[in-house]
Amino acid sequence: MFPEDLKEQQIVRREKAQELKNMGVEPFGQKFVRTHNNKQIFDLYQNDDHDTLEQKQIEVTIAGRIMLKRGQGKAGFMNLQDRDGQIQVYVRQDHIGEAAYEIFKQADLGDIVGIKGIVFRTKTNELTVKASQYTHLTKALRPLPDKFHGLQDKEEARRRRYVDLIVNEDARRVAFMRPKIIREIQRFFDNKGFVEVETPVLHSILGGANARPFVTHHNALDMDFYLRIATELPLKRLIVGGMEAVYEIGRLFRNEGMDAKHNPEFTTIEAYLAYADMTDMMDLVEDCLSTVTYETLGTYDISFNDTLVHMERPWKRWHMVDAIKELSGVDFWQEYTLDEAIKLAKKHDIHVEKHFSVGHIVEAFFEKYVEGKIVQPTMVYGHPIEISPLAKKSVDPRYTERFELFIMSSEYANAFSELNDPIDQRERFENQLKEKALGNDEATEMDTDFVESLEYGMPPTGGLGIGIDRFVMLLTNTPNIRDVILFPHLKHR
Repeated sequence: MFPEDLKEQQIVRREKAQELKNMGVEPFGQKFVRTHNNKQIFDLYQNDDHDTLEQKQIEVTIAGRIMLKRGQGKAGFMNLQDRDGQIQVYVRQDHIGEAAYEIFKQADLGDIVGIKGIVFRTKTNELTVKASQYTHLTKALRPLPDKFHGLQDKEEARRRRYVDLIVNEDARRVAFMRPKIIREIQRFFDNKGFVEVETPVLHSILGGANARPFVTHHNALDMDFYLRIATELPLKRLIVGGMEAVYEIGRLFRNEGMDAKHNPEFTTIEAYLAYADMTDMMDLVEDCLSTVTYETLGTYDISFNDTLVHMERPWKRWHMVDAIKELSGVDFWQEYTLDEAIKLAKKHDIHVEKHFSVGHIVEAFFEKYVEGKIVQPTMVYGHPIEISPLAKKSVDPRYTERFELFIMSSEYANAFSELNDPIDQRERFENQLKEKALGNDEATEMDTDFVESLEYGMPPTGGLGIGIDRFVMLLTNTPNIRDVILFPHLKHR
């Protein structure tokens, strides 16, 4: 008996699985050794014509999923899909035998089979494998989505990524491009002499960024821990320890809203270089992202949302205050009191939170007037000190040696000359605690151990963070972050 909630197609497929057993064929198969994948066959023999292939008699053994099946009587065709794409297979009863041909006839779309055969070209000149052996490997008990409509519901595609990868060529393209991009980023930093390291995911103190954390409890220690919101502070401790050039590619977790650019679990690279500053980080980010773009795509010009983005260096460098002045007319080089800044904000319809200082208002002006207008790669630098608790002060002590990279109105990187003054660092942490008391639940906590590490002496250091998911979105022309993450977080059905 079958479960009551099965659809008709599922019942039929279960019956076919039983018929295979009755024939002495295991429905869920055994190991199968391939000599080629589909891409190798096309790469090796795409230039051979019909007569050349007929003469060579090249034998191959392949395996994959049946995606298309047609034919009747004693011969038929099917399209077999493996990791790299599809290839046509020609199946004849007198070539593979009656028993195997019966199994082929009963096969459904989605079944996984192995084929041994000869490479040839059909009358329509399509490169094809003429089967001499047919091996059933796995029975698919559920039908694939309709060939022409696929998984139309994007949420369902993300929820059932395994089906999306079977039927959606673009989903496979992005899935395979992502690791290539990450490998190129690793290669870039390795070639620059950086050492890849791993730091803890569980943090006992909230720090390294302004964000809401996920909180968990460790029973043996009877302590609360945060899933890390940044890798920054452990990596800077390694600079104190003398490692000089380190990076980590890892997952970060932020308990915040979800949209096309934000997922609660995401991937970044953070890198720190001793004896460097913000301008060195500008050069490094520019060099890294333009190099990786060219190495993965073979061009510096990429199309994203129907806009051509030019990734070749050099990129525009724009002080935040100059950008605000140019696009809003408000000049924050002038010294404003908090009351004056609040009046300016109200005049420009900018909402002011209880914990806002002049620096927060400067940031709010930037977000309203500048951020949405940036299209080509632009490094915006000189952030207010209040929103940059880990960055060095610039010559004007209201601002810091920090920059963010914006492309197509989105932030892709954040970097600065690291604060290495332990006295200043302690004061910044104390100011963050005051903000937390005023209701800013994204403010960081006091990390006494980190301050102590700085007291041993950290060389002047440049640090950077790059959002890998967003960079993959850009290079694959994928507008939603949930489509570059194989298993994104979703609401329950």
